[in-house]
Amino acid sequence: MNVAQQTPDAALCLLGSRMQGLSDSEAAHRQQEFGPNLIEAVARDPLWLSLTREFSNFFAIILWVAAGLAFLAEHYQPGQGMARLGVAIITVIIINGGFSFWQAYRAEQALQALRQMLPQRVTVRREERLTDIDAAGLVPGDVVLLGEGSKVPADCRIVASGGVRVNMATLTGESRPKVRSAENDRAEDEGAGNDPLAARNLLLAGTLIVAGECTAVVFATGMHTEFGRIAQLTQIVDETESPLQKEIRRVSRLVAVLALGLGTLFFLIGLAVGLPFWANFMFAIGIIVANVPEGLLPTVTLSLALATQRMARRNALVRHLPAVETLGSATVILTDKTGTLTQNRMSVRETFVAGRHHLATKRWPRSHDLHLRVVARFCHNLKFLAGQPSGDPMEIALWQFAGKIPEQGQWVGEIPFDAERRRMSVMTRADDDRSFLWCKGAPEAVLPLCNSWQDGEQTRPIDDHAGQMFRRAHEDMADRGLRVLALAWKQLPEMSCANASNEQEMVLCGLIGLDDPPRPDVHEAVTRCHSAGLRVIVVTGDHPHTALALARQVEIIRSATPSVLTGDTMRGMTPAALQLALDAPEILFARVTAEQKMRVVKALQHKGEIVAVTGDGVNDAPALKTADIGIAMGVSGADVARESADIVLLDDHFATIVNAIEEGRAVFENLRKFLTYILTSNIPELVPYLAFVLFKIPLPLTVIQILAVDLGTDMLPALALGAEKPHPDTMRRPPRPRHERLLSWPLLARAYLFLGPLEALGAMLAFFFVLQGGGWQYGDMLPATDGLYLQATTACFAAIVLAQMVNVFVCRHPLLPAWQFPLFENRLLAAALVVEAALLLIIIYHPWGNAAFGTAPLGLHTWLYALPFALLLGLFEEARKWMQRRPGRA
Repeated sequence: MNVAQQTPDAALCLLGSRMQGLSDSEAAHRQQEFGPNLIEAVARDPLWLSLTREFSNFFAIILWVAAGLAFLAEHYQPGQGMARLGVAIITVIIINGGFSFWQAYRAEQALQALRQMLPQRVTVRREERLTDIDAAGLVPGDVVLLGEGSKVPADCRIVASGGVRVNMATLTGESRPKVRSAENDRAEDEGAGNDPLAARNLLLAGTLIVAGECTAVVFATGMHTEFGRIAQLTQIVDETESPLQKEIRRVSRLVAVLALGLGTLFFLIGLAVGLPFWANFMFAIGIIVANVPEGLLPTVTLSLALATQRMARRNALVRHLPAVETLGSATVILTDKTGTLTQNRMSVRETFVAGRHHLATKRWPRSHDLHLRVVARFCHNLKFLAGQPSGDPMEIALWQFAGKIPEQGQWVGEIPFDAERRRMSVMTRADDDRSFLWCKGAPEAVLPLCNSWQDGEQTRPIDDHAGQMFRRAHEDMADRGLRVLALAWKQLPEMSCANASNEQEMVLCGLIGLDDPPRPDVHEAVTRCHSAGLRVIVVTGDHPHTALALARQVEIIRSATPSVLTGDTMRGMTPAALQLALDAPEILFARVTAEQKMRVVKALQHKGEIVAVTGDGVNDAPALKTADIGIAMGVSGADVARESADIVLLDDHFATIVNAIEEGRAVFENLRKFLTYILTSNIPELVPYLAFVLFKIPLPLTVIQILAVDLGTDMLPALALGAEKPHPDTMRRPPRPRHERLLSWPLLARAYLFLGPLEALGAMLAFFFVLQGGGWQYGDMLPATDGLYLQATTACFAAIVLAQMVNVFVCRHPLLPAWQFPLFENRLLAAALVVEAALLLIIIYHPWGNAAFGTAPLGLHTWLYALPFALLLGLFEEARKWMQRRPGRA
């Protein structure tokens, strides 16, 4: 029978449960029977299909075409080495595709492992006690406690509730919250009998509680839930391209067009000067292959994956891999106050009772603040685990401040807090049937609802004088950075219900000032933001004076007259007016709602800013989704906030945001280092062909040797540059402009017009050094198998590799000298250089290397001749950097 049509007691009985919960042994038995409460993952593409895709991306297609043309040339002109070239290209495709697949697979596995660091937790009642367990451990019959911000972990039937509203967008697509309660649906109600989505007393897995709290019994778990039945529709992976992905796609196409253009150009030049068709064709293929940056895509994945792992070690969990780099381009951080800038360890520091300020104590209540402590003790929605309170730190502080208070009856109902009301109330009923309402909230929300104030055991009317007195006390406490609450109460008529209409004509007990000190290293993090050109804006629900005091304390606000906008002020502002208001050098938002926070995000985006937003509550979800980067709190954050975010802070710490931005900036810089390094070697690979065509000399560098440079010796050092850690100066520079390109003109000029020509000079001189030492005369065209020719091309090849080994050091930073970067700071780079040197020696001195790449062993004198030109590249580049660093230079 449908549990929606049963009374709460009948529903519990039907499921073999009770309000006290299941026993541990029964829960374990049901876990074995029903299995874990998990939704099976959407069937992903099989590994073989993912592997196949690595061999069919844009770069791979170009290489396949080149290999096909090489084999075609071998068919029509045998014996010219084209088959060997085709095999070499296919080997490159296989190695590069395999590495890309392995790297992407590892990144995905690491990301999945990191996500498991934040399993969904749920409060469940077992053996008549409350305990927190992983949602995967729920079984049918479990009694769970859910509140505002919770993600419903399984299909449940409500058995007790207060003001519950549920967002069912994950199931129905409708974002408007639905009211849910413990009342059993009647069979004649439309849809209640057969449609669980329409039942008013059911909570379905995957939906989000946006208001209220309830106790519910689980009746379906895992794939037996409504969510499980439509899992394939609700777990579609978002394929939206990030800015980095779009830029990589643009760079890929640009470089591919450049490679094809150069190959075609040199082919036409060869035809014009009368080179044999197939020899010319072979070299054109080599030029194309040499200019394709095959390692770009795996380097992007590697760089993002390593940054993600470093961020996890620094307490930032990345939910979407491309979000790492997007965060690095952020220009504005909108941050909460409580828990992010502060320690979220609240304590009552001061009270204003009976017209006077008092320091708070934990001693037995004195007569002047007894009513204040009674409200503090009973107006909350804390849970008690093993006798200890669990919940909002502010409510825990109030509960502890109240101390031992005589019982005021049984809990009857609650009027939940929300951002519009800015208050909450709890109703209790005593044994003699007297009912009381206990209320706490923002002073400006509670004071207008009070008509008298408590002065010891007497009550006095709130006249203009009393109103001014409480407002002055409120502002005084807020100016000193205290979070101020007003507490009030009233006795209700018999048989009253907990509803907002009863929050009238209350008695104001007084004000409480809570202290929440800033986190110790927030000041340093804010200073780093200022140095990095990041704008930090506090957006809080607190009183403007409280927020301003804290912002001054951590130096987010440094001027004497910052702009302070409240939610009330924003209500009357047009979008254009808000954008203009954001031009203020320093601005702070206080007493704002979720919708207003989202308006601030959109206004900043319209001004061209890249916005990172922090949030922890259900009301923050819209702003987190709207922002370029949503950052949720992992400790205090609601499930709905974490679901909406790109990054989750495992320690709720503002300094962690700054660290994550640093890692994101490093990703972009590392990709530029990679591009500078691999594009540099294109010039010494092109110049030999130009010299061969224009000056009628033997070809200084063969196509196979070009491939050996680009896809053998250079590959690992290039990847290692993509794994560099952030340099300390990363956060001393302003954010890059929103439309700045990864492949920029300065980068191309540095690689193609400065570093590349230096490498080409050394390579050509090494080639002629060997030729002249062997008695070569200008005009002699040596056979491809001639010993002298093999040694000369090997010298050219070795000179390029030596120069690249120096180049990798100068590419570690575009301005700072190489000696500021210790080699073993990047262990992958040190290992890559060892492998590069080993490959170079194998290619030159091993018979297999000689046969595969057309090389011959070199004497020591050749190495000694080529080495100074490699060092000269480093010297010239360091001189250029020094000139660039001089005062007055950009």
